[in-house]
Amino acid sequence: MPVTATDAFKVLFAILLPPLGVFLEVGFKGHFWLNILLTLLGFFPGIIHALYVIIKH
Repeated sequence: MPVTATDAFKVLFAILLPPLGVFLEVGFKGHFWLNILLTLLGFFPGIIHALYVIIKH
């Protein structure tokens, strides 16, 4: 996947507020809801999942 100029902002949002970073990447799809669940269960798993989604999509 090519790196775009907005990826830096998405990564920053993924670290500060993981669901927002995922939302900016995929919208209201399954990854977004999974990330909310992971963030509620533990902030660190939410960050890891958000970074994964941003890098893969």
